[in-house]
Order: sequence, then structure tokens, then C-alpha cells
Amino acid sequence: MNAQRVFERSKPFLGVVFLQFGFAVMDVLSKAALNKGMSNYVLVVYRHAVATAVIAPFAVLLDKKIRPKMTLPIFMKIVALSLLEPVIDQNLYFMGMKYTTATFAAAMTNILPAITFVMACILRLEKLKIKSIRTQAKVVGTAATVGGAMVMTVMKGPILHLFWTKGTNNHQGEAGGISLAHSIKGSLMITVGCFSWACFMILQAITLKTYPAELSLTAWICLLGTLEGTAVALVMERGNPAVWSLKWDTKLMAAVYSGVVCSGLAYYIQGVIMKDRGPVFVTAFSPLCMVIVAIMGSFILGEQIFLGRVIGATIIIAGLYLVVWGKSNDYKSTSPIIEDQKQILDQSSISTGKDNSNHQLITITTSEEGIEPAMNK
Repeated sequence: MNAQRVFERSKPFLGVVFLQFGFAVMDVLSKAALNKGMSNYVLVVYRHAVATAVIAPFAVLLDKKIRPKMTLPIFMKIVALSLLEPVIDQNLYFMGMKYTTATFAAAMTNILPAITFVMACILRLEKLKIKSIRTQAKVVGTAATVGGAMVMTVMKGPILHLFWTKGTNNHQGEAGGISLAHSIKGSLMITVGCFSWACFMILQAITLKTYPAELSLTAWICLLGTLEGTAVALVMERGNPAVWSLKWDTKLMAAVYSGVVCSGLAYYIQGVIMKDRGPVFVTAFSPLCMVIVAIMGSFILGEQIFLGRVIGATIIIAGLYLVVWGKSNDYKSTSPIIEDQKQILDQSSISTGKDNSNHQLITITTSEEGIEPAMNK
């Protein structure tokens, strides 16, 4: 029973870590596809077309009993969702990646937790009690994750000579290869994209309250994102039909992988976690993506690891621990304790062999200090 409870409590954390691994692989594949001349507008369209084809059948079958009736307000929210993330955010993100590098783009997205946290507090989707140690932990942890990511980006320091990187001279992807103009242009695009992404997270959490069918919502977002993205791509790539062609190469792999993992599965997993933990919890783990990219680069590509990157990663891990601790305390459930008390009462009643109408009512209340049982007649 204890192992099952631990697993249930750890599922949200495992889910968001899986998302960051998925996004890290997507960054590498997408950058490779863009370097080969793939249009970012076409990549977005194919990505969500694949996601729609994969998710829609599951949504039709599994959400049949829980899917609420579609209303105009709900549909308008879904239209906005499909515009915010699939069209605006992803196109700006990939355009910013074109001007910079995958690592730079991943680093810039670390402003997402801060934006989401501020917006969630403004819209009262996040509990904010300044005197509470849990709120202080979330604020400090969010700031630490962003600060650690910036340290990883700006601070290099000496090279760490690890045994698996010996003999490699791969300096690809360092900031020195990016012009200042491209860095500024790419940064602005990614920043606006992150703001759009944060709006998507907040609106998704709001929409799930009136349309609590995660698979169906994901399918709708991907379908409408495909249609809206197609309209944008036809306008931006008019007179260039060759951009729509695909072969068995990195372009196809990037479209299929990002569609299945980073759109289909990601939207669904985000929705499930957000219903219980809120949008801030999901976005707080986004700095992990850059850490994963750095680790993957050192192992797979033999890229050099700098001391500054390690220091930044350490700060990120510390910040994530604070956020996770604050959020886990927000969602401590008393139901297992209540169930245990009920079992004790039931066993006591059975052992006496008769119904005792004078059972005492045990009320369990929670506070900052702990659990306080109260005995009422």
C-alpha cells in the first residue's frame, strides 16, 4: 500500500521529467531539420497533422463517456489554444532557433516558469501567501531555476576534461558562432514565443475546468492547430511548393517525433498534471530541458563541458527541489489517513458484533504544523 501511494504521488514528477526529455530530443532533431532547409511553418503543420492522426482515435474511443457537450465558449477557448501554442509559439521558437542554436533556444525558454508563475498569481490559479514558507520556497525556487539557466548560458569557466570527452574538439553550438544581430532577433522571437506558451498553459488549465476530457482537448488543439498552421504556411511560403516535400530523412523524423511526443503526448500529459497540480508545476521543470541537452551533447556529440554549465545545473536542481517541495506540500492529501481511520472504526464495530450508535466522529484537519485530529460526539 505504501509503495502504491509513493508511486501515485510520484507520477506527476515522472510525467514532467518525461516531457523535458522529449523536448530535448525534439530540439536536436528540429534544429537538424531546419539546418537542412525545412520551413518552420511546414514543420509545424506536419507536426500537428501527425499528432491529430495519432491522438484522435484514442480520444473518440476513450473519452466517449466523459466528453462534455461542446459549446461556443469552449470552442472559442480551443481555437485560442490552437493559435497560441501550435501556431504562434512554435513558429517563433523555430524561427528563433534558426537564427541561433538549439542550446541557445533551450536556454531562452527558461524564462517560461517565471512568466507562468506571475500570470498564474495574477489570475489566482496559484496559491500565494507571502508569509507561508511553501510560497516562499516556490518563489525562490522559480527564481533559482531561471537564474541557474542564465548561468549555464552566460558563464563558461574552465573546461572539465571528462573521460568520455577526451580527444574531442567539437566546439559547435557555442555562442561565439552567433552574430549579435541574430542573437537579439532570435532572443526576441523566443521571448514572445514563451509568453504565448505561458498564455497557452494558463488557458489550458482554465479550459480543463469546463472541458475535462484531456484526450479530446488534445485532439481538438492539434486539429485546429493543423488548419490554422496550414493557412499561415500557405501565406508565408506562397510560390514555393517544394517546401512541402518530404523524404525519408531528418525532416520526416523531426515531424513525426515532435508530432507524437511533443504535441500529442505532451498536450495530454500537461493537461492531466495541470488538473491536479496547476500550470506552474508543469512549467517549473522546463529548465531541465537545457540540462538534458547539455548531458546528451557531451555523451552523444562529445561536446565539451564547462564549469559554468555545471554550476548552473546545480543551481537549477536546487531551485527545482524548492519548487517541488512547495508544490508537494500544497497537494498533500489526507484521504489515506481518513481511510485508515475508517478501517479502524469498521474493525472495531465488527469485533463488538453489534452496531454502536454512539460512535465518535473523528475529524481530520490539516494545518501548516501538521495533522490535528478532533473528537466530536
